[in-house]
Amino acid sequence: MFYSIKKFFYLIIGTFGFRSKLNLIPTNDLFGNKKQWSSVGSDPYFIVEGTVISGWNELFWESVSEENIPLKIYWDNGDGFSEDRSAVIGEISEGKNKKKLLIYIADDTKKIRIDPGEKEVNFTFGNLKIRKVSRLSVFISAIKKYSSQRGLSVRQSGDILRKAIKIYRIRGMKALWVIAKQNIGQYSSSVDDYKVWIENNALNDKDVLVIKERIKSLSYKPLISVIVPVYNVDEIWLRKCVDSVIDQYYPNWELCISDDASTKTYIKRVLEEYVELDPRIKVIFRNENGHISKSSNSALEIAEGEYIALLDHDDELALNALYENVLLLNSFPEADIIYSDEDKLSVKGDRFDPFFKPDWSPDLLLSQMYTCHLSLYRKSLVDQVGGFRVGYEGSQDFDLMLRISELTSNIYHIPKILYHWRAIQSSTASSGSSKDYTHMAGLKAVQDAIERRGYDAEVESIDDHSNVYLTRFKPTGNPKVSIIIPSKNNFEIVKNCIDSIFNKTKYSNFEIIIIDNGSNDPAVHELYRYWTDLEKERFKMFVLDIPFNYSSLNNFGVSKADGDLLLLLNNDVEIITEEWLDEMVGQAIRPQIGAVGACLYYPDNTLQHGGVILGIGGVAGHSHKYFPSEHTGYFRRLKIVSNYTAVTAACLMIKKDIFLAVGGLEEDLQVAFNDVDFCLKVWSAGYRNLWLPHVKLYHYESKSRGHEDTPEKQERFLKEINFMKKKWSHLLENDPAYSPHLTRIKEDFSIGEPVVRNR
Repeated sequence: MFYSIKKFFYLIIGTFGFRSKLNLIPTNDLFGNKKQWSSVGSDPYFIVEGTVISGWNELFWESVSEENIPLKIYWDNGDGFSEDRSAVIGEISEGKNKKKLLIYIADDTKKIRIDPGEKEVNFTFGNLKIRKVSRLSVFISAIKKYSSQRGLSVRQSGDILRKAIKIYRIRGMKALWVIAKQNIGQYSSSVDDYKVWIENNALNDKDVLVIKERIKSLSYKPLISVIVPVYNVDEIWLRKCVDSVIDQYYPNWELCISDDASTKTYIKRVLEEYVELDPRIKVIFRNENGHISKSSNSALEIAEGEYIALLDHDDELALNALYENVLLLNSFPEADIIYSDEDKLSVKGDRFDPFFKPDWSPDLLLSQMYTCHLSLYRKSLVDQVGGFRVGYEGSQDFDLMLRISELTSNIYHIPKILYHWRAIQSSTASSGSSKDYTHMAGLKAVQDAIERRGYDAEVESIDDHSNVYLTRFKPTGNPKVSIIIPSKNNFEIVKNCIDSIFNKTKYSNFEIIIIDNGSNDPAVHELYRYWTDLEKERFKMFVLDIPFNYSSLNNFGVSKADGDLLLLLNNDVEIITEEWLDEMVGQAIRPQIGAVGACLYYPDNTLQHGGVILGIGGVAGHSHKYFPSEHTGYFRRLKIVSNYTAVTAACLMIKKDIFLAVGGLEEDLQVAFNDVDFCLKVWSAGYRNLWLPHVKLYHYESKSRGHEDTPEKQERFLKEINFMKKKWSHLLENDPAYSPHLTRIKEDFSIGEPVVRNR
């Protein structure tokens, strides 16, 4: 009660602008007095003393430095400081500065520490103050940030506010709050994180010299035709777009511009000026407006390059964009499609919202045009499919990618930011409503792809989310599913699991196989007898009384299974989605698909499993762990079917013949990582593993087995870690379904430590 009153009091005084002073106590690798500090090691940090109230706060400080120093904050909840409870909150910027930022303090915070970088440096940092702010302030800040990045007018900002009110009415305050936190970077890479990343990855003068020398030595220097359809774009953005091509380090390009009968008189003047400036620039002026597909095809008609690159009339290429593509082609001349990472440009020229992409993920592409920019295509394939199709305007690139990717498997990803979207209101970089024409054109493109490929599937929109789609594959042939559940005692848990399967599952052709690991609870045996009598054909129980070995128990269960499909299932789960087996069967029967995983929640409706990411914590971790159920995830990954290298065996479906072909679960991995190892064997055999967001279960994790809380368990766990690192080090260090630029410490898709650059 006292704490709540105190929190309210600080909120009131914070509303009037009052700030409380915080003291910085140098604790490690730091020397100094009050404001002037010297970092003398790789792990400098301050302990923060003063009154800090949980929730949203505004943090202020003053600083002076000769270089940029990232600031990282840690929250101690009583268990000590850890990377799981940390975030980069900003930086001590070069020069003399005063800064403020919004920061969220967790309710269970006992102590706070701040780390200024990881190297020896002298700096001034002090006058640290904090002010409690309301949620309303956070909402307003989120709207201001969104509007300033996109150069929105007061009226357009009002439109955003009206959309927020609509979301509140339909989905409630909690959903609106999650969206607001996303927009200020609470669950994703913050603006300051990305500024630090840009500084660490920026090309310097030496890098540019190396690039130019390397270009001279390249044996293969194909002509690249950059295709730009133009229509009534503001002159400032058109010039920046064209200049970004002219300034490319790689010189063997041509810029093919198609003006779609623009009514702005300056368009023709500007384009003719550029034609005179550089002979590599070609322009065709269309006599009538035909929209973007026809205009892009007109640009294709004058293109003579072996490859084409697609550029929107208000966007910019990174200066090394074409060079990086040609560099890859010199190593992989068979490449037919190349795509890279991208970010957004505000109207002021600030870069934000980086999209660090996975390697080629065909199922993710059916859900979202994730490859997008920059994409390079072999022109002969573009010609083969007939270029851009009329009727798909707004998603014409998506339609093109779907069609060309059906002709080739030579698709490569460059994990570098090579494209900058201009985030202005007229651009698709500023998202529209879920019913806008770009969304509907994308839906049509996916429907066509399904029909062309002969899939027994349907695609649908995802409520309140534009330009992402859910493709439901039907359980054709009604194959039998063997649900294998290892279990021991825990009557209430296993009863809840079995009850939920029989009571909530629409798909009927399944059997449950309980592998009892030596239960001595009479109630459990009575439960088994009950279900054996009630479901003689669909319930079986076998005893394997051995020291707990998850792999051995499941492998034994598979030997008793009659189904063509296997479902490995923990005994501490509860079904939420009635169509869960229909959806998993529909995906698992596809010839190219290996392991299929589900969306698992903790009982408090935060995420437990959203796919497995390799390298997290050394071996693997769960994507988006602890995110609220309403959250959309990193670029909406929590709403769409996605390719992951691995999924958890707490709920994993796979064909029985694939399970047997890869040798089942590794029995040397008794408890941990056996599912990751299994999925990597499946992936290495050429199958794609999937995670399904719409198949939902509760997972009461660790209720059955407990934690690694004894020396014996800890020794076994360390042995299993070493097993994985020895066997799969090449994948653990570079998960193809993730990005090398994202964190390997946390599970939130935030930006990670700088990687070694490979020019």
